[in-house]
Amino acid sequence: MEVDDRFLELNTKTCVVLGGRGFLGRSLVLRLLKLGKWNVRIADSANSLELDPSEHDSLLSDALVAGRASYFHVDVRNKDQIVAGLLFLSLSVYNAKNSELFPLSVELIALSKDRCMDLDCLRVVGVDLFYENNDALSGSSVVFYMDYEDSHSNDIYLSYMFIVQGAKNVINACRDCKVRRLIFNSSADVIFDGSRDILNGEESLTYPWKFEDMLSDLKAQAEALILFANDIDGLLTCALRPSNVFGPEDTRLVPFVVHQAKSGLAKLIIGNGENMSDFTFVENVTHAHICAEEALDFRMVSVAGKAFFITNFKPMKFWQFISLILEGLGYRRPSVKLPCKVVWNVLLFMKWIDEKFGFNKYNHSTWAHYIQLASCTRTFNCSAAHKQLGYSPVVSLEEGITLTIKSFSHLRKELSLASFTEFTDESKADKLLGGGRVADVLLWRDEKKSFTCFLASSLLFYWFFIRGGTFISSAAQLLLSIIVVLYGYGFIPPNIYGFPVQKLSVTAFRQSDSVVRDSIMTLACLWNRGVHNARALARGEDWNYFLKAVAVLYLLKLLLARSLTMMLGMGLVFAFTAFFVYEQYEAEIDEFAKFFFIGIMELKRLLASHLPTPLMSFLCCDRVPHQATVSKR
Repeated sequence: MEVDDRFLELNTKTCVVLGGRGFLGRSLVLRLLKLGKWNVRIADSANSLELDPSEHDSLLSDALVAGRASYFHVDVRNKDQIVAGLLFLSLSVYNAKNSELFPLSVELIALSKDRCMDLDCLRVVGVDLFYENNDALSGSSVVFYMDYEDSHSNDIYLSYMFIVQGAKNVINACRDCKVRRLIFNSSADVIFDGSRDILNGEESLTYPWKFEDMLSDLKAQAEALILFANDIDGLLTCALRPSNVFGPEDTRLVPFVVHQAKSGLAKLIIGNGENMSDFTFVENVTHAHICAEEALDFRMVSVAGKAFFITNFKPMKFWQFISLILEGLGYRRPSVKLPCKVVWNVLLFMKWIDEKFGFNKYNHSTWAHYIQLASCTRTFNCSAAHKQLGYSPVVSLEEGITLTIKSFSHLRKELSLASFTEFTDESKADKLLGGGRVADVLLWRDEKKSFTCFLASSLLFYWFFIRGGTFISSAAQLLLSIIVVLYGYGFIPPNIYGFPVQKLSVTAFRQSDSVVRDSIMTLACLWNRGVHNARALARGEDWNYFLKAVAVLYLLKLLLARSLTMMLGMGLVFAFTAFFVYEQYEAEIDEFAKFFFIGIMELKRLLASHLPTPLMSFLCCDRVPHQATVSKR
């Protein structure tokens, strides 16, 4: 065993994982450490390595202690940071309160080795300058260039510096440090412009002329730079294009989908819902990087300077994948289909609002890219990676989805007790309808009774509005028909051929005093409320109330301008369907209403902020006296 360990130690190679603390970088670091033949240098933009609670007593922490893993602070925007050391100021600080003396080190500048001067001549009393080597690339045989989390920013300049300028700096640093292999984690998005479907796409597809998504554009530029740098100063390069990467610790796809589910938008299917997509589990992507490193080492002619699509070899419907994730986390699967053009028009309208009023609340580039992914077919042919790199998925798509759902248990929807217990309490729809006979009919408690009432209401609607007679003549004919039927009903014998006939009692047409009193009180309350509202409008003290009244009256005018018969028919159908549907999907409708209300309030606040200052002051001044009057009352 000792001989094997010595042999393994002698054959250990050194690699650098740029972006090693990102989503893909973490997975690659762990996979390299599991192989046992790599010394892994983790490079990222954070000043120091801070392990998550789940990483304590893990393979990574053990490797850091054993020296098989190390961390380097590297900012790819600055080439000197990649191949330089750091100049530190070391001093001791005295705390007079508790008479303690503790050391303090302050980073001054990044300083390359050839520019490092004799630090002894700079030393002063009580203060030392020392140089710490921060050259992550020297001595490494391969650099895995993964995503930096800082590159996914709404700031175009910041994203450009991390992605494009970062690629230039990494290429130059690899050439200076004599690194032999550079493997870039690109994306399948670099050949997708959102205007057309891609079915079984191959690596021969060219870059689009124009991208809707800024990050895809920058990623394509970085990939082109790295592939062009192949075989210059002995550097071999290749790029991997994974499609829709997901998995544990995902920071983009799954959190974005769950966020939309919480806001109620994930119930919408953009397009027809039949579009196919390739999804790739994170461990398969990191496995592909290791396969690419081995292929560059042994089959460089067929691999160097090329890009390869990486997938799970199993395309599936985009909305089926989204549904599996959401249902696994306790959310409802998307069910309402919206035409893609409608969604695009809404997005363009929101973009116009943001640009017009300077709101800048939504990342329209991200939304546009998501709409393209959700509505277009995107599948890729992975045979080149299989043949040239020797890549095959190590985790199936089904297992990957299961592991992802398990890792995001903290985002799981909290199910209330109402999901498991049938309550006898009134629903919101029942309370809204008063919880009486009308509620029982409109909520279809008794299907026969509700259907009878709906049929009777439809016949009355036909009799008064569709048949063609005037309202007075229709009412007179109806009353005459009722009187004739009741009069004839009184002559029917109590038994016809052995079948009993139930007679109507005299009290059947009587109403109790309480029912009559409640009806009169309801009418009186409605009348008093109308008078109170009219007086409030006449005083002219509340402009908000006035604008609401104008909006309601204008809406009523628009409705009455149409066919009254059509409006009443729609109201009849609405009454017998809307309350029933609301009771069945109360939580979902409430979430959508909340989202809609927030949007209306944001729009109202936005419009109010752009009103002329004199008008805004006038409205505010008019509101204050009204509030004072109310408080006095």
